Amino acid sequence: MARPALDIDVDEATGEWRVDGMPMILVPRHFLVNNHVAVENAIGQAAYAKHLHEAGYKSAWQWCEKEAATHGLAGLAVFHHYMKRLSQRGWAQFRVEAADPAAGTARVRARHSVFVSEAGPNAGRKTCYMFLGWLVGSLEWVRKAEGLDGRLRATEVECGAEGAQDGCVFEVSPGV
Repeated sequence: MARPALDIDVDEATGEWRVDGMPMILVPRHFLVNNHVAVENAIGQAAYAKHLHEAGYKSAWQWCEKEAATHGLAGLAVFHHYMKRLSQRGWAQFRVEAADPAAGTARVRARHSVFVSEAGPNAGRKTCYMFLGWLVGSLEWVRKAEGLDGRLRATEVECGAEGAQDGCVFEVSPGV
């Protein structure tokens, strides 16, 4: 297996992991997914999706702000860098198929989603809704940095857990 193309710094005194100066936590995939499913079962998928969207949006915004400064990135390059880093960290292999910050639109494909891998191709429902807030937050950050306003929304239009053979597809568009 290839080593991810990112540097992980481990503080020997505290055990804290950092990538690009940002604190990280390494956990087994099954641990994360088991917790995800437990919360979904406890409060319902719709309520959980709403909370994940808000938290994911905020986290994406903060990440873009920090990474843009750390790497001297601007505009759509920040969105592409975010998709690359998510891919390197095991969430899925994200590929931006189209993105137009001025129009507030994007189409992103995710192959090998952690949620599809755990649920399987016959779950009968979309399982990758955690990614929606990330897409909206990161693209809205780009828009704000370019002087554009307006809320966006993301939709998962295809999911591997519903049998989509070529991964999950997400579309971002204007509106709330």
